[in-house]
Amino acid sequence: MNAPKAKKIEKILEIHGDQRIDNYFWMNERENPEVTQYLEEENAYCDFVMKDTENFQQELFDEMKSRYKEDDQSLPYFFNEYWYIVRFEIGKEYPIFSRKFQTLEQEEEILLDVNILAEGQKFFEVGSVAVSPNNKLMTFSTDNMGRRIYNIQFKNLETGEILQDQIANTTGKAVWANDNEHIFYIRKDKNLRAFQVFMHQLGTDSSQDVLVFHEEDDTFDVNIFKSKSLEYIFISSSSTISDEQRFIPADDVLAEWKIVQPRMDDLEYSVEHFEDEFYIITNADLATNFKIVKTKVATPEMKNWEDVIPHRKDVLLEGFEIFRNYLVLEERKEGLLQIKIIDNQTNTSHYLPFSDPTYTAYIGLNLEFDTEKLRYGYTSLTKPNSTFEYNMKEKTTELLKQQEVLGGKFLPENYVSERIWAPSRDGKSKVPISLVYHKDTKKSAETPLLLYGYGSYGHTVDASFSNVRLSILDRGFIYGIAHIRGGEYLGREWYEDGKMLKKKNTFFDFIDAAKFLVEENYTSSKHLYAMGGSAGGLLVGAVINYEPNLFNGVVAQVPFVDVVTTMLDEEIPLTTGEFDEWGNPKKKKYYEYVKSYSPYDNVEAKNYPNILITTGLHDSQVQYWEPAKWTAKLRELKTDQNILVFKTDMSSGHGGASGRFESLKEDALEYAFLMKLENKL
Repeated sequence: MNAPKAKKIEKILEIHGDQRIDNYFWMNERENPEVTQYLEEENAYCDFVMKDTENFQQELFDEMKSRYKEDDQSLPYFFNEYWYIVRFEIGKEYPIFSRKFQTLEQEEEILLDVNILAEGQKFFEVGSVAVSPNNKLMTFSTDNMGRRIYNIQFKNLETGEILQDQIANTTGKAVWANDNEHIFYIRKDKNLRAFQVFMHQLGTDSSQDVLVFHEEDDTFDVNIFKSKSLEYIFISSSSTISDEQRFIPADDVLAEWKIVQPRMDDLEYSVEHFEDEFYIITNADLATNFKIVKTKVATPEMKNWEDVIPHRKDVLLEGFEIFRNYLVLEERKEGLLQIKIIDNQTNTSHYLPFSDPTYTAYIGLNLEFDTEKLRYGYTSLTKPNSTFEYNMKEKTTELLKQQEVLGGKFLPENYVSERIWAPSRDGKSKVPISLVYHKDTKKSAETPLLLYGYGSYGHTVDASFSNVRLSILDRGFIYGIAHIRGGEYLGREWYEDGKMLKKKNTFFDFIDAAKFLVEENYTSSKHLYAMGGSAGGLLVGAVINYEPNLFNGVVAQVPFVDVVTTMLDEEIPLTTGEFDEWGNPKKKKYYEYVKSYSPYDNVEAKNYPNILITTGLHDSQVQYWEPAKWTAKLRELKTDQNILVFKTDMSSGHGGASGRFESLKEDALEYAFLMKLENKL
């Protein structure tokens, strides 16, 4: 079977006196049957090329699935007289939301069985579930397209009746006012930007809903939430570099919305409430790595902010949790997350002890103020996800729940994790790399190594456990995460040094990390593989243009690869909010810089590594046509005989297939691709 050959229709794109010719621009016509035909031809070709791995894919899928406890359930949490639990049943793909009154010994009340709702649907996802303050009503939101556009519905929990109220085209989140009659929710515009907050009164048609806030600036989107105290409802407007928070008492839906601090360029802040004060985490006053301030609710403006936790140059403050007698901080120092407990009564502090060389720790769900118990989570590359309860007064720890790894083969001591540092080419810093491998795997030029990266939006990919990953570790792979610039692994400056006109640092860090692994004899280019998704797909796409011979294979998941065209089209979802990340190419200096690294614009007639590209037809974040066009252009220009396959899930979006286990088929395809290249089927 020959590889598909997409037709070419010349499209000249011109700006700043510069012309780009895009022969595959026509692929953005979603309703064009020729587009569908091309995607289906690519799917058929992928199946053909990977046919010799079909049995192995099934073996991997069964193996991955067998490690999961099918009848698993979440750790119960107590809130407003009820214990809440999310559980799964054997043979079913979707969760069941339930609760028990007062004690866990009480009879279970099923709030929502998603398996029933999802019957007959190719894709189905519940966005959120929210119970009213009086515990008698509930909202739930659903998406059956994968576009992250949710329909909100209401359920009477006393009768089990689904009410007539329905609200379409929302973000899925609903916040109840304390009167049990009104909810606040967010609508999306045609570009899927969250931009309007509405108030809905139960029993009325959604056409009568009241618009309470409209975000006019298309570089901002909005969110809504209720304070931990349940006393205030907040609307948060945020861009990449600026925030503005407004609030009303949750008891008074008709109150005038008051702004905490009007938006300013480069001022970021978020708010929590305790007693008569707001606690605010912010980068105000050049606090690059953030600090915590407080102010009276009556006088919330920045001029009244008082430092509680000052800015520290060597510590990134990522979050906090307030208790009556304690303040708990999430800090990142030298790349590693730490949890600091501050006793407000004794004015003393201490850190929770963590011993792995690389790991993830985070503050868990803590809904009560008046308690000495802190729930926190911990995981590492060798230790499954665990939730602990820590007594902040007694300094004792209890394990509440640990992710079970079934199948009888997993023992943490059989795996080794380490963290190494690769020199960067600019000499300014070293790039941290987290690694994990089976203890029997020897480092050598013949050892396969999969290097993962992301490096955008300040998002840090921490070292965490993966049930799925065991399937390649047990087959001799080393797995690595390159903590490159563009994330915040080494603080806020690590992010700032990998965005806008410094974006290439992200790509060069990944390349330098990969070359260091080869130099240190962990692997060789013949056995080195790269993986990245979304903006991480941009990363691997750019990297193989710069260094096409460095990797034997690349997996690009829902890759953002047509950066210039997308960022010039404000009709595409999420574009306007991205200007502070990549730069606005309507300005010449950003256009020239982005064009110089955009993967699609820089495909050339040369050899490329083996490549697997994946996407979802209904992806709302990276449109399907970006990887489709990239595939077509690579097919046209590449001069090698290496594998290039492109798989489109015709029923899913950015997050892949719905259902608990269906997404494992995607993992099985990716791992089978790597094993095929290693001749390890």
